[in-house]
Amino acid sequence: MKTAVFSTRSYDECFLKAANQKVGHELHFFEARLTWHTCRLAEGFPAVCVFVNDQLDRPVLEKLAAGGTRLIALRCAGFNNVDLRAAQSLGFTVARVPAYSPHAVAEHTIALVLALIRRLHKAYNRVREGNFNLEGLLGFDLYRKTVGVIGTGKIGSLVAKAFLAGFGCRVLCHDVHPNRELVQLGAEYVRLESLCAESDIITLHCPLLPETYHLINETTVHYMKEGVILINTSRGALVDTRAVIRGLKTGKIGGLGLDVYEEEADLFFEDLSTRIIQDDVFARMLTFPNVIITGHQAFFTQEALEAIAAQTLENISAFEQGLRPPGLIEVEKVLAGQL
Repeated sequence: MKTAVFSTRSYDECFLKAANQKVGHELHFFEARLTWHTCRLAEGFPAVCVFVNDQLDRPVLEKLAAGGTRLIALRCAGFNNVDLRAAQSLGFTVARVPAYSPHAVAEHTIALVLALIRRLHKAYNRVREGNFNLEGLLGFDLYRKTVGVIGTGKIGSLVAKAFLAGFGCRVLCHDVHPNRELVQLGAEYVRLESLCAESDIITLHCPLLPETYHLINETTVHYMKEGVILINTSRGALVDTRAVIRGLKTGKIGGLGLDVYEEEADLFFEDLSTRIIQDDVFARMLTFPNVIITGHQAFFTQEALEAIAAQTLENISAFEQGLRPPGLIEVEKVLAGQL
């Protein structure tokens, strides 16, 4: 099937081409993000393949539909950048990659925690400058600390298990659908307020829904323990960044690890090293010595990219053959809050 692939980087092209050798789709790669201004590139393509920062609101979808596009193949798990109501009304099929490598994101989450509590980012810079002073590098043991895991799907469950079995932590969880296996392993499900109040470390692993938008806000930060470590490798808009900055300034938040950011679309996946960052909120976060930000790379492992490419092309092949794509997003269930 003729497919326009947007937001393409060298690694996307490499892994998609390798996977495509088995199925033979006609892939056309574009570096540009899909927006109102670039969607003309998709004219005549029955399918578009998009990523997390591509824009698929109603105006873009209407233009895609007018150009003959019928399939939106997301090469990611999240779909909050797609207006699903508009997609449904315009007759689009929307498919995603729901579980490419939960281990990749879970392991990156733990890496951020360890880097923050042992001040690895500061130690690395010091040693490179010949400074071997340990002042300001004091960390703490994870053993017997309380870790709060918000969202216990595939990724959140792996994180919870790692802290339980690997580090001997007490694990508190919050989710509308408790995981019985985690309970059997010793995790406890509690109200969000209790999780915030008791956790030394809080990590987010829930989808972005109207109910979870700015889940971390002025109120939830107020409930948190003094000096809490906050991690977000899930969705940027789960966090009210300004409220978190205020928490950092007061010391309520003792460390912040982010792999996602609410306004990341104009920042992440680009080389801006020779430019002035215009986002004042993001720039303010970079001034804190206890903040580590990675540019949406938690998913970025060889295993994950192989799985993403294979699943994406499988979705396209199924659609072309008139079959149900394995990653089909059931819009009715999403809108009803069941997915």
